[in-house]
Amino acid sequence: MAEGTSFFAGLDIGGTTVKSVLVDERAEQVGPLVEVRSRVKEGYLTTFGQLDEALDKLAEGAGIPRSAIAGIGLDVPAPSSEGVIWGKANLGDDWVGTDIRGKLAERCGVPVFMTNDGNAAAVGEYAVRRKHLGSLLFVAPGTGLGGGLVLPGGRTYEGANGLALEVGHISVPFLEDDGQLPRCSCGLKGCVEAWVSLVALRRRLAFELQKPQWATHPLAVSDAPVEEKAFRLRDFAAEGDALAVSIFKRQGFILGYALADLVRVFDPGLVVIGGGLAETTFRDDYMSWVLEGFDDRAWPVYRRSPLDSKVETTQFEWAIGGDASAAIGMAYTAREMVMAS
Repeated sequence: MAEGTSFFAGLDIGGTTVKSVLVDERAEQVGPLVEVRSRVKEGYLTTFGQLDEALDKLAEGAGIPRSAIAGIGLDVPAPSSEGVIWGKANLGDDWVGTDIRGKLAERCGVPVFMTNDGNAAAVGEYAVRRKHLGSLLFVAPGTGLGGGLVLPGGRTYEGANGLALEVGHISVPFLEDDGQLPRCSCGLKGCVEAWVSLVALRRRLAFELQKPQWATHPLAVSDAPVEEKAFRLRDFAAEGDALAVSIFKRQGFILGYALADLVRVFDPGLVVIGGGLAETTFRDDYMSWVLEGFDDRAWPVYRRSPLDSKVETTQFEWAIGGDASAAIGMAYTAREMVMAS
């Protein structure tokens, strides 16, 4: 390593692990992905200790002194503004109202940049696409439905209060079997997250298993809790099971329908879908269902140029950053901001 070279750490705080990566001044990853146990419910000071451990391991893995780390990017699984956590989410009580960014910067002696996990994953997907210079809209079906928007040049759009791109909570006009809008975990009705999330899969599966047509289905006769059954849906869908395919097909269609409105507002040019579905064997089918929903709602100009039908005005891709995408995004952000200052 050249003397005086600076490095930048990305720290992705999750509910079970803290994932971290290190990049150099060229934005190239240095050393391996480091994971340490997350203890966010025990308070932010306990988590700071876990972050110290991660930073030490990053430096050791790269063969550099920790003092060579010139900036840190940090993402948190909660809403925040200017480094201050606004809501508890899955964190401990003392995170709320605390200037996490400022306290960590003081502790580590380097600049710290902080955002939420959806934004971090979005910029991570941007960072690993070296040839993509335009905007990027990212959505990730998981326990909920997260997302983020990256502007040309690699900066995320967070809004005035850090609350932008809550993509899971835009409304879609799809009714449940009883003719009602489903209630979202946020308390509102009709959110896309009420259809496109692990929580939604559990609800939909419970509804479907009450129907006579599925009475002999392995999931219907199983005594396992619905949470466990929902986790098995991907395996069933991969085997072409009619019940699982019908549930994921409806989910994909509704996600595409919601993406049409987001694309109409932001016109990103590239939509990236992340989360666990990116690793499934039926993801090509899932993407086709997303595109069906998108085409049902989007104006044709948002799919193909009216001047040349061979030109796609909106491209759809699966995420390629894997589990490290959020950490990569934060390391990339730290590098960009430190080197620009």
